[in-house]
Amino acid sequence: MVSEEQLDAFRLSGETVRVVRDEMEINDVLGIVVAWDETSVVIRKPSRRVVKLSREYRYMPATDERLPAADH
Repeated sequence: MVSEEQLDAFRLSGETVRVVRDEMEINDVLGIVVAWDETSVVIRKPSRRVVKLSREYRYMPATDERLPAADH
């Protein structure tokens, strides 16, 4: 699970994050962290749409090399 500190750092920097949901790269979500609670994170995509995703997914800077999804 992504930590409060990591989410806050992403939100403050305005950095684009990659959310790795499974082994298929096409299913990744790219966007900026807007808000979060105990179980979910709100991401604003480049199209300005927002999506609510589980905190159980892997959150990483979009500029980093893609790592495989974490086992749930």
